[in-house]
Amino acid sequence: MTTELTKPAATGTVISARNLVKHFPVRSRGILRRRIGEVHAVCDVSFDIGATETLGLVGESGCGKSTTARLLLNLIRPTSGEIHYAGKDLAQLSRAQMRPLRRDLQIVFQDPFASLDPRMTVFEIIAEPLRIHGLFSDGGAAKVRELMSTVGLNAEHGNRYPHEFSGGQRQRIGIARALALRPKVLVLDEPVSALDVSIQAGVINLLEDLQRELGLSYLFVSHDLSVVRHIAHRVAVMYLGRIVETATVEDLFTKASHPYTQALISAIPLPDPRKERVRQRILLTGDVPSPVDPPSGCRFRTRCPKFAGQLSAQERELCTNEVPALTDRGQGHRSACHYAEAVQLV
Repeated sequence: MTTELTKPAATGTVISARNLVKHFPVRSRGILRRRIGEVHAVCDVSFDIGATETLGLVGESGCGKSTTARLLLNLIRPTSGEIHYAGKDLAQLSRAQMRPLRRDLQIVFQDPFASLDPRMTVFEIIAEPLRIHGLFSDGGAAKVRELMSTVGLNAEHGNRYPHEFSGGQRQRIGIARALALRPKVLVLDEPVSALDVSIQAGVINLLEDLQRELGLSYLFVSHDLSVVRHIAHRVAVMYLGRIVETATVEDLFTKASHPYTQALISAIPLPDPRKERVRQRILLTGDVPSPVDPPSGCRFRTRCPKFAGQLSAQERELCTNEVPALTDRGQGHRSACHYAEAVQLV
């Protein structure tokens, strides 16, 4: 993979989320199916994505990353909150009002095989967005061939079907389809998690090249901090529906201050076996609490090593009763921990 990216030169916020909340109803079994609870999938999430910037969104499975990604594109409606793009709040727009903006906001899904129609040729898959938006008649065939070449595919293979390609090639097809309308924001939902490591590197390098050439902004959703470290400029760490820490890549990996982030970073294998043998490991005990009934106060406290063994009874009471704000507590970046303390782990 390529080396870490520096902060992009372009400035200005392209898209932003403010206080996003998404609760899914839980219904009883039987004929009546009464509402008996709610899944707190996303709770008060806010972030900005700048021009030509990549924001990495990381966390364990089930923490709300993919739901946040879909909320950002208004693919699902938020329970509350705002999504600002081009001077409009996307959460307030109807499907008809959203349609012109869909050209600027595209998504690449995790499973390239499941996201591509097996009955359509690759040419028709990539051409479909152009046809939907009435753009295919204006040199659409040439655009499709150009897109295939852009993502490293042989344009002569456009008459083939998705099953005739490898996993990495299928993901490139998904990227080409997302780029067909020349978007400004691309949401990448675990785009390399189903691929081998060598194939991952090729796709990541492709995304970096496309960002430089086309001026794209990315929301890169992943559970793999090693991948995020190579492609992201800033990182937001999620736990049980909330963002618990956000920082530049350099700050996150050199002075992570939230205990959850520290545990994630300590689990990344080091290439130097001598350093790997002596490094500090932070092990989390217990299971992730249910999003139907999340803990009061700090949601991470039930698994937090600091809460279990380093805090006084009075300090633990604060963690139990008060939700920690996502703010800078002297570490130079924002963290949602009452007792945040920067630690260098790698």
